[in-house]
Amino acid sequence: MRRALCSLLLFAVVAQGDEVDYSALRAELVAEVEYYAKLAWDSDEATLSADVIRSLSTVERHKFVPASERRDAYENRPLSIGHGQTISQPYIVALMTDLIAPETSDVVLEIGTGSGYQAAVLAELVDHVYTIEIIEPLFSSATARLDRLGYDNVTTQLGDGYYGWEQHAPFDAIVVTAAASHVPPPLIQQLKPGGRMVIPVGGRWMTQQLLLIEKTEQDKIITKQVAAVRFVPLTGEH
Repeated sequence: MRRALCSLLLFAVVAQGDEVDYSALRAELVAEVEYYAKLAWDSDEATLSADVIRSLSTVERHKFVPASERRDAYENRPLSIGHGQTISQPYIVALMTDLIAPETSDVVLEIGTGSGYQAAVLAELVDHVYTIEIIEPLFSSATARLDRLGYDNVTTQLGDGYYGWEQHAPFDAIVVTAAASHVPPPLIQQLKPGGRMVIPVGGRWMTQQLLLIEKTEQDKIITKQVAAVRFVPLTGEH
């Protein structure tokens, strides 16, 4: 039903001319994300923060996918961005963003820039985002895209995200957008006391768990399993 509605909306906006207005599709997607969040937490009340919903409503996902995938940009599913990588499902982007409980003064590290979509969602909410991408073509295109779209509070780096970005540590929060076989110790070290990290852990062909990791003010690590997920694997030496 929802797919049929999206198709009708897409047909309607395409019929208006070459310049497509995706706002109706984006609003439909955000409503679906809110619905699934309530379903996941078995609640009739809003479970995602209003700020996260605002950010998801603001960031234009169709500008973060290849032209060949643009017609499906507001489907609630991952899409290919080339080089064996994907742009994450919007519901998962919203969930991971909500789990770190972002504050406007926060400095956040993202591991796995991809197309830049998650970084843009974060950038709408926090003071600064540092993001690392290991695949050079994705790094170059995401850097250019984020600059073109005016995200001047996002700094990108080409490198192996396993080691974090010590120069700008400690971070209020860390978001890892690829599955690791274990939680990288450098990321734990670079997380500020009182900070939060979300990371999928598990192999490509194994059940992966989205973990919420909190570091207390006394540097104690508390880990909570949030949901079963499926991400492309973290690449690099480890």
